[in-house]
Amino acid sequence: MSMEHISPDKLRIQQAVDDRDAQLRDIALTIHANPELSFHEKKAAEWLTAPLQEAGFEVERGIAGLETAFRATWEGRAGGPTIALLAEYDALPEIGHACGHNLIGTSAVGAALALKDAIPDLPGRIVVLGTPAEEDGGGKIIMCEQGVFDNVDAAMMCHPHKSTMVLRGALACVDATFSFYGKQAHASSAPEKGISALDAMINAFVAINFLRQFCKEDVRIHGIITKGGDAPNIVPDYCEAKFIIRAATVRELRELTEKVYTAVRHSSEAVGARTEIKEGLVYAERNNNRALASLFAGNLEAMGIEVSEPPKKGGIGSSDIGNVSQVTATIHPYIKITEAGTHTSKFAVATASEDGLIGMNRAAKALAMTAYDLCADPEALLQVRNEFEDWKKKQAEEVIS
Repeated sequence: MSMEHISPDKLRIQQAVDDRDAQLRDIALTIHANPELSFHEKKAAEWLTAPLQEAGFEVERGIAGLETAFRATWEGRAGGPTIALLAEYDALPEIGHACGHNLIGTSAVGAALALKDAIPDLPGRIVVLGTPAEEDGGGKIIMCEQGVFDNVDAAMMCHPHKSTMVLRGALACVDATFSFYGKQAHASSAPEKGISALDAMINAFVAINFLRQFCKEDVRIHGIITKGGDAPNIVPDYCEAKFIIRAATVRELRELTEKVYTAVRHSSEAVGARTEIKEGLVYAERNNNRALASLFAGNLEAMGIEVSEPPKKGGIGSSDIGNVSQVTATIHPYIKITEAGTHTSKFAVATASEDGLIGMNRAAKALAMTAYDLCADPEALLQVRNEFEDWKKKQAEEVIS
């Protein structure tokens, strides 16, 4: 599909994004220069909601009991669907916006503003949902549990990446903190009086490594030591490690975590130590809505952007949008801005680069045009919703069986 086949309404949407490009660039670069960690994104949330409020969106802050979450709503012509554009804006420790959330949040805002500017009588409701703590904490999981997505017909966002894809999957995952308790003693003069929490933790790492050969190839288990003791001549009485455990589905993740937790407990018991396990929220696997992804891909291709196939195996992480995809029709496409991989310092540089800002502009256009498709074409919306309802029914049948 070429530009000449784009409808007049979509051309107006694209122009509306371009008209706000300078404003969107300023927001994205400001967020990039002021990275905030999960659940602490106060400035970013304000910078993203300010233009929405100015444009006449009804802005609710602190939704779902989360201080930095927000909902900004614009109702066009009554009777249409509710489409959610998801904004992320938390940064990573040390390397800042190395996952491009400054671009994700701003593209969602840009898409919503462009729709209101270009199609003021759009039949539907556009909602920008500010979803904090994607990197560490699972803001969308909490928002799902609080019913934020219950009346949403479709949800989407667009992630910067090293290739443009619309159907890339994601693993289910959970983080777990292992706390090991031993008994302090002088490591030289009275080692027999001590119980080493560090030995318990090292045993646990070894035991987990032994599990790997008995796991499916898509399983990922990775951890770091967050506290390894205070001094080499003191038997450590407290040590701590943090792990992220991933599997293809939540069901498989539960089976895997039980194996890991058993290994950790026995590793601790072997040296006489005690273990406490604190589990975080479970990130569900991603259920990509193919009908919705097809609409998004069509809009990218209409702008002359080539869409690549996702990797056949490996090369995927996890995101709390997987939990959203269990509640409503959802997509999480990607748009290329660099050759560098995410969660690296090079990617952090790219998210403030000219290529990054161009990618953000394209993402805003594709999001806005896809939301327009759902509001303006009842048949397109029906296909998206039918696919989701069929998937939901199949999931229920599998649980019963």
